[in-house]
Amino acid sequence: MDATHPRAAAVRSAVGAVTDPELRMPIGDLNMVREITVDGPHADVSIVLTIVGCPAAERISAEVRAAAASVPGIASVSLEVGVMTPAERKALTEQLKGGRATREMPFTADSLTRVIAVTSGKGGVGKSTMTANLAVALAQRGLAVGLIDADVHGFSIPSLMGLTDSTGRAAQPTRIDDLMLPPVAHGVKVISIGMFLRKGGDESPLGAIAWRGPMLHRTIQQFLTDVFFGDLDILLIDMPPGTGDIAISVGQILPHAEVLVVTTPQSAASDVAVRSGLLARQTGQQVTGVIENMSAMVLADGTIVDVFGSGGGLAVADALGQDDQQVPLLASVPLSPTLRADADASAPTVLAHPDDPAAEAIGDIADALAHSRRGLSGRSLPMRVR
Repeated sequence: MDATHPRAAAVRSAVGAVTDPELRMPIGDLNMVREITVDGPHADVSIVLTIVGCPAAERISAEVRAAAASVPGIASVSLEVGVMTPAERKALTEQLKGGRATREMPFTADSLTRVIAVTSGKGGVGKSTMTANLAVALAQRGLAVGLIDADVHGFSIPSLMGLTDSTGRAAQPTRIDDLMLPPVAHGVKVISIGMFLRKGGDESPLGAIAWRGPMLHRTIQQFLTDVFFGDLDILLIDMPPGTGDIAISVGQILPHAEVLVVTTPQSAASDVAVRSGLLARQTGQQVTGVIENMSAMVLADGTIVDVFGSGGGLAVADALGQDDQQVPLLASVPLSPTLRADADASAPTVLAHPDDPAAEAIGDIADALAHSRRGLSGRSLPMRVR
């Protein structure tokens, strides 16, 4: 067998281009490809995974075999899978951190990542459903998207994103030394307190979390510092409803974040939705827009049904506007049985039923956000010398 065979170089190139599904980087760049030899039409390929029991092991192995077999002249592939040594893992974590110290928050005002907190005045307006679908819609548009479930007491993002099994247990992050890699669903990197709880214990996904201010603040801080999201275009934060401890903590930690306010058309929701936007503005955050959910539904015969009334979204946008800056109503998302059913089935509607009127409205919001990027004027840009 010959490691210098011309086809061996082609196999190495093909295998090295396979993407690690958690790190979202080619395994060749992550130093996961080892010896590759070719003997006639047969290739022997050796790779290493980051940790023992890597949850992406089967997927990576299958894609490596397929990549090697795709090289012209290769008819069969043997694959050997090992694990990185502690020294190799340390080198990898240093490479991924790019010189950033552990527990240093990467999403600063100078970061290229756009941070958007999605909030509401009260519960029950579909804020989490909007956030999950918006995250997926943005990823569909080619953006690198992260999603933090900051609704610690009422977390639902793992279920909405399809990251729970039949028992309700959420997928867990993968740990590589001091790095925590978030699970990925539909191209979105997701973290939630629900991923750290166990059914049957004192704190269960089916039970309640009795945490107060300091513990809540620490949880949000750890999500922002200890979880490795990599390079993101947009980080969405699903906020708890109202103006409580977490809203204040996020305002203190991320005063440069933008805020989307979700409401329903009825005044009972819109009146209190204004308060969440005003709190965000007090901490220095910018209210980027308003989303009106559960707006008028058009029946098959053309009848328009305003189950929750009308005008609430526009009222919130007008109330949050200032003389020098108006707040736009980004979309009115119609009341949709399909959106509700897909949420119960852990299937984002923008994927499962993209032609549904609610999915189309969410797509319009994603288009608006995707085309309004952060300005670079006056900001220091990270430079890395190779």
